[in-house]
Parts: sequence; C-alpha cells; structure tokens
Amino acid sequence: MLHGSETWSVTKENEAALQRAETRMVRWICDVKLKDTIPSKGLGERLRLDVIISVLQRNRLQWYGHMLRKENDWVKKCMEYEVSGFQTKR
Repeated sequence: MLHGSETWSVTKENEAALQRAETRMVRWICDVKLKDTIPSKGLGERLRLDVIISVLQRNRLQWYGHMLRKENDWVKKCMEYEVSGFQTKR
C-alpha cells in the first residue's frame, strides 16, 4: 500500500485516506464488521501493526538519509545547487 511512498508529498487529506483504507483492510483481515463494535485500534494492536502515518514518515526519513549518503548523484547535486545571477535586496 505504501509502495513508492518515500517521495510522496502527503497532505492531511491523503493521510486521512490512508488511515481509512488501513482500517478497512485490518477489519477485513480480522473478519470484523462495523456492527461488531470492536475498536479498530485494538485490531491493529492484535496484528502488531504500526500506525500507517508513522510508517510513512519512517520510509521518507530512510529515503532522505539514503540520498544524503549517496556520492555524485544528480538528486544530491540538485539539493546543493546554488543559482547565480540576480539577487533581491532586503
């Protein structure tokens, strides 16, 4: 579900959609319906799942660390690039 999430620009709406999808999947895995009134948080703990937003943040930080460690990569060159030319006065 988080394939390629290292480079996503995530909004609050995206986070909410991911949480809803995860909740539906966990309930489906546990074969629990909404009318059973079992809290979703308990189901996630039963399956020993991390919260999907924390997994997303961890993936992004791992990717960022990977990019910082790479040598002679175009992404790192773009991050360190200084534009010469017109400067605005403050």
